[in-house]
Amino acid sequence: MLLLIILLVILPRESKQYTWVPYLLTAAIVFLLVRHFSVRYLITESELRAWKVLGGRRIPLEEVRKIEYSALRDLAPSGIMAGSVAVFGWHGRMWSPIVGTFDSIYSDPAQGLLVTAAGNPLYISPADRDAFARELSRRVRSYTGPLEKDVGHPGGGQ
Repeated sequence: MLLLIILLVILPRESKQYTWVPYLLTAAIVFLLVRHFSVRYLITESELRAWKVLGGRRIPLEEVRKIEYSALRDLAPSGIMAGSVAVFGWHGRMWSPIVGTFDSIYSDPAQGLLVTAAGNPLYISPADRDAFARELSRRVRSYTGPLEKDVGHPGGGQ
């Protein structure tokens, strides 16, 4: 939508002095779109990796204590702006009255998982969160045994 506004409103009316502004705005919007759509998750033998352009986080599986369903609205109920500003940060660092400081690398703010480990918890939003939670749980339990909270446990978890 912003790209259309730039192309249909700003470009035809631009002054000679600020010809670079629409191009800068277009580049910034394209960069943010690429960053948003580059979100990827990978579970290796020893860690969970969450990645996006110019940012990412690794969590060793032996440090994971909880895997739970979550939504940014529940974690940071201070409004939509708090959730949208996190997209711009390196790790999407946010604060919640429920869990304190946490990182977020997501593409869906409504359907995600909160993975609690040493350091800050991490909010992620894999495409199939149930299957991802089961696989993450299986691999983490092979390192540590039962978790404090585990939505991926086949027996229903705690």
